[in-house]
Amino acid sequence: MITSETILHDDGRVELNDAALRDIESSPLYNKDLAPVPVAKRNWTTYNYAALWISMAHCIPTYMMASGLISAGMNWWQALITILIGNIIVLVPILLNSHPGTKYGIPFPVFARAAYGTTGSNVPALMRALVACGWFGIQAWIGGQAIHIFFGSFIPGWNTLLGSAIGGHTPTEWLSFLLFWGINIFIIYRGMDLLRHVENWAAPFVLVMTALLLCWIVYQAGGLGFLLNEPDKFTSLGEFWKIFVPSLTAMIGFWATLSLNMPDFTRFGRSQREQALGQVVALPTTTTLFAAMGVIITSAAAIVFPHMPAADLWDPVKLVGQFSQPLVVAISMFTVIVATLAVNIAANVVSPANDFANAFPKFISFSTGGLITGIVGILIQPWRLLADPSGYIFGWLVGYSGGLGSIAGVLIADYWIVRRTNLKLGDLYRKSGEYSGWNWRAIAATLLGCFFAWIGLIIPTLRPLYDYGWFIGFGVAFVVHWGLMEFSPPRRRDAEAEI
Repeated sequence: MITSETILHDDGRVELNDAALRDIESSPLYNKDLAPVPVAKRNWTTYNYAALWISMAHCIPTYMMASGLISAGMNWWQALITILIGNIIVLVPILLNSHPGTKYGIPFPVFARAAYGTTGSNVPALMRALVACGWFGIQAWIGGQAIHIFFGSFIPGWNTLLGSAIGGHTPTEWLSFLLFWGINIFIIYRGMDLLRHVENWAAPFVLVMTALLLCWIVYQAGGLGFLLNEPDKFTSLGEFWKIFVPSLTAMIGFWATLSLNMPDFTRFGRSQREQALGQVVALPTTTTLFAAMGVIITSAAAIVFPHMPAADLWDPVKLVGQFSQPLVVAISMFTVIVATLAVNIAANVVSPANDFANAFPKFISFSTGGLITGIVGILIQPWRLLADPSGYIFGWLVGYSGGLGSIAGVLIADYWIVRRTNLKLGDLYRKSGEYSGWNWRAIAATLLGCFFAWIGLIIPTLRPLYDYGWFIGFGVAFVVHWGLMEFSPPRRRDAEAEI
């Protein structure tokens, strides 16, 4: 919404004038990390967004996702089609929630203030943050395992160098985990510019190195005949559907986190066209391509390493550890480290750091929020979450997708239908503005969305609702929020419970 305190540029982007900026700087809802990005500093291009998604897609969980579907009973083409469909579906809310970031230069938790209220926005922000903390821990553990194998490739006796196992893992494994964790925290404290540089060179490096690994292991397996001769493992369409539906929900859940907080990145976008084009070109193509690499490498590994336990084939870090050539192991593990580092910072730190800062803007900065993310990521004990593919896909991914889908439903209904993309930018930072306090309608819609998405966990006969968790949560929250805003609209200043 264009007011006397905003400047509208020809390309549709909006920023506050100097007087409005000075006015909100004293607000308890403002800090420099949550502040709207000036148009002059919105310099991310199509390549930056494409590189961001390429580097985030080329990560070990993407590889595990495809391998996990095969472990669940799918063959290679069924797994890839499931992943492609899931990515195309989740691209829609990603693009819809990216728009306000580029238009107003605001991060996700500030955007959420329009729908939920300045206080109520902490509900979706902290829900998103806790999921990100879990992902941070998962990626940090994977990166730590890669460092552990990397050192083991050229340091004799590395595995037992500091003694026997503690809590199921050797001291050198724990040390490698903490080392990778520390590298993440260091980059967090250096800020978003360093992140952009890391993403730009990590994306092509990881793709090239994975392609080389793919060629090598296919050569060792004697070609791709093992894929073409793979039999169909399902005897009926109904049997396939029982696996397909929760698997598709899990694929959407994989990027459901970014479908909420893309404003954290698009706030730096040079134009709506550039950010959208970069995402459309890169997300579905690179995720599916990298998953295909994972499928082929995993299937070939079963031929090349027949002695390897089937449960370990889906984990590329354990797989590469089977190689006898130290140089191959070292290069492969360095690639894993780079890939995991790039995606962990972008996907799992930027959002929760801003989310925690949103709760206490004057006390928690982006860097402090990142440190909180890292600590919670350890407390979640990610090594337990990655114990098996079924727990990773059908427990973790499907489980949280219903909650995040509910938030996405509220945000999209509020921004695109209720407000028609018009926000009062200054009031997003004011305790007494239009969005102050709580919007009980958004909270109610979110709770109802979560209820129907998760009720299948309690009532077995309603289990299909859980399997469709993201869709159920999104649909219920979208309709309820839209309906409540239409039939019980807030007054101009509906703070009701000003805190």
